[in-house]
Amino acid sequence: MIYVWFTTEGSQSFLDTLFIICFEYMSSALPSYLIPCTIAPAAYVVMFIGCFCGNFFLRLCKDGQLRNEDEELDHAIALSLSEELTKPDASGSSLQEPEENDEELARALEASLKMGSQQNPPSQPPPYSYPRGYRICAGCNHEIGYGRFLSCMGTLWHPDCFCCVACGLPIREHEFSMSGNDPYHKSCYKELHHPKCDVCHQFIPTNRAGLIEYRAHPFWGQRYCPSHEHDETPRCCSCERMEPRDVQYISLDDGRKLCLECLDSSIMDTGECQPLYHEIRDYYEGMIMKLDQQIPMLLVERQALNEAMEGEKDGHHHMPETRGLCLSEEQTVSSILRRPKIGAGNRITGMRTGSQKLTRRCEVTAILILYGLPRLLTGSILAHELMHGWLRLNGFRNLSPAVEEGICQVLSHMWLESEVMAGSSSNVASTSTGASSSSSKKANRSQFEKKLGEFFMHQISADTSPAYGEGFRLGNAAVVQYGLRRTLDHIRLTGNFPL
Repeated sequence: MIYVWFTTEGSQSFLDTLFIICFEYMSSALPSYLIPCTIAPAAYVVMFIGCFCGNFFLRLCKDGQLRNEDEELDHAIALSLSEELTKPDASGSSLQEPEENDEELARALEASLKMGSQQNPPSQPPPYSYPRGYRICAGCNHEIGYGRFLSCMGTLWHPDCFCCVACGLPIREHEFSMSGNDPYHKSCYKELHHPKCDVCHQFIPTNRAGLIEYRAHPFWGQRYCPSHEHDETPRCCSCERMEPRDVQYISLDDGRKLCLECLDSSIMDTGECQPLYHEIRDYYEGMIMKLDQQIPMLLVERQALNEAMEGEKDGHHHMPETRGLCLSEEQTVSSILRRPKIGAGNRITGMRTGSQKLTRRCEVTAILILYGLPRLLTGSILAHELMHGWLRLNGFRNLSPAVEEGICQVLSHMWLESEVMAGSSSNVASTSTGASSSSSKKANRSQFEKKLGEFFMHQISADTSPAYGEGFRLGNAAVVQYGLRRTLDHIRLTGNFPL
């Protein structure tokens, strides 16, 4: 510290002792000692001002060092502008007069100082500007900017642009489902892709392993919970589809159920079945297989059919349920005489039956068919049983079950094919009157009935029984290779299908 005592020559006035100025200075600048000064009175003010300015200058040293760089930059900018303004053009004259140059220089300096004063304070760093196109929303293809965003599926999204493909609403949950490259709410995905039971219309539950397990009909594709196979859910006796909870099937009086689609073409009494019976006899005649005997045909209930089966000494029956029978013995059978009506609760009422004594006049006594089946199924059963009658009437004796049932199934399949798939049946069928009338009726047949005929053909070809299933496949292969007539001749001679 340096203490300076200012005095005057021989004077003890107020100014003699006015100032004892203490100022801070770097110890390296001046040594520490007492400096007596004798000066004129007028020098008091000068020394005061000098000391004040020196102290002010020392206090500004640090701040001045911080601004040196800005001042040097401003000075360089000013000099550059000055040189540009005073630079002569191509004609040798300056761009402006000296007075104008001074004014321009002053304005440039003022603008430079304002720019320096407008810099951001050190406590607020300048915001970072992302390059244009740095973050683009995959939904709207616009820049995301500085707001909230999602990073999903390898790209970025506005929160309101990441939407469910099914409902179109934004996905707010932390978890979502995917199908291909499409996002879904988990609930929407389940509604669209989780299989539902076609019977109870609920989501098919998972098994103990966490897998979705269900049953499906091999032809119709009807999917249902495994529990419905054991909870007495009824099936249609014709198409075998399970009864949905929101649909009520028709209840026949023998306990069978009939869906509404199969009911639409069902045949309910013996008189209603007679035109179809004659149509199939004409079909046989067109294939040079005329039936000379008039074989009675009756529609019967399940109980009457089962009783007739027990009275037969010989014959092969398709278990667990037989829907047709070619009788060879004399019996008394109860047949359906009047079509029943549908009453309350979708139950059959008003059926009238009558007993009929069947007398044997030839090798075949009668043909019995289960009532209440659709036209195509009834016709395929009639075609099968008529083939049994034709074989017996034409001397085909002691055939094995596989050969006899197999060739009968082949005729049943051929008739269905002629009814359902126009133009794909056997060539000889198109020459018969019955086949022509059948073809004309197929144009008016519903799409479901055509599908139903395809199902009955599928049942015949996919049968697993040794006689009906394997016998059909062997007989059908022989007919395809050798034709029906040559196959029948071979069976008459050898009792087997030609290989």
